[in-house]
Amino acid sequence: MRIGGVIVVVWLVIGLIATYQRGYFGQSDVNCAALGTVLVTIVVGPLNYLGVNPRIECEVPQPSP
Repeated sequence: MRIGGVIVVVWLVIGLIATYQRGYFGQSDVNCAALGTVLVTIVVGPLNYLGVNPRIECEVPQPSP
C-alpha cells in the first residue's frame, strides 16, 4: 500500500514539473480551458515526456442579457 502511494506522489510531481516546464503556471488568462489543460497535464504525469500533449477545449455559456 505504501509503495502505491509513493508511486502516485512521484507521478503527480512529475506532472507538476511538466506543467511548469510548459509555462502553464505563468498564464494570466485563466478560464476553464486553461485550468482543464493544467489539471490534465498534471494527471497525465510522465506520459507528457512520451509526447502526450493534452489540451482541453470548453465554452462557458454566457448569461442572457
